Amino acid sequence: MPRLARHRSSTRQSHWLFALPAALFLAAFSLFPLIQLVRMSLSDVTSRTLNREWTFVGFRNYLTAFAADETQAAMWRTAIFVLVVTLSGMLLGIAGAIALRTTGRWSSVVLAVMVFCWALPPVVNGSVWKFLLASEGLINSVVLRLGLADAALPFLYDQTWALLSVAFVCSWAVIPFNVLVFRAALMQIDNEQFEAAALDGAGRWGEVRHVMLPAVRPTTLVLLILTVVYGFRSFDYIYVMTYGGPGTATNTLPFLGYLQAFQRYDYALGSTTSVIALALVLLLAAVYARSILREERS
Repeated sequence: MPRLARHRSSTRQSHWLFALPAALFLAAFSLFPLIQLVRMSLSDVTSRTLNREWTFVGFRNYLTAFAADETQAAMWRTAIFVLVVTLSGMLLGIAGAIALRTTGRWSSVVLAVMVFCWALPPVVNGSVWKFLLASEGLINSVVLRLGLADAALPFLYDQTWALLSVAFVCSWAVIPFNVLVFRAALMQIDNEQFEAAALDGAGRWGEVRHVMLPAVRPTTLVLLILTVVYGFRSFDYIYVMTYGGPGTATNTLPFLGYLQAFQRYDYALGSTTSVIALALVLLLAAVYARSILREERS
């Protein structure tokens, strides 16, 4: 027994030893910048005082941020953006997984194309879609050639269309990942369950409702949280496709924080807006971690 206890103790120490480089890396490149971000949000920091000692102002920046109309509008835009990304990503993800559940050549080809779309860097993906959705882009050219509209559709130049268009592109990037994860969960279902459902007279929709959806319920919760987090952090697509425009139509919280800090040089207010967005993401991350722990214990 003492030998077993010593073995377990040495195993725990080796685990911590292997985790130490990753912990140091995260502390240097994630934890320290986050601490500085929070410090900056609680201080008076401008381009004039950036390289000097910061004056502590408490929660004054947060009161200013929440009272500002642009912050409230950005929160609404962020909510709409995340809602579109989440609904599109989840519904089309499960639909694609059901359609590609069977193995075969065409399923493999479609999955390979989806992985390619998902693996594209956001800057490349956003640039391609910016070209496709432009007034003289491919999509408007086809629409006008077929006579479906009298004028080019303002995908990126209208207050409402722009936000929805960028959200759609963000959804396009997250759908392949959701399809792959949902498909992996569906492939774990025993064929006997489908045979039993068929004997009970269940049709295609009955299999989906009573067999597939209950089987992917734990996966759905995890993917739901990850998709919401992905929608919150979609700064790159907005930067590439609309740069927050037209006007302020696509100014979500992350992009507003960028504009405040690096365009207006109000680092304190920009940090405050970023911390607010970060707090929402951390809340979702906590829910995600809790769901993972609950799934591991069950």
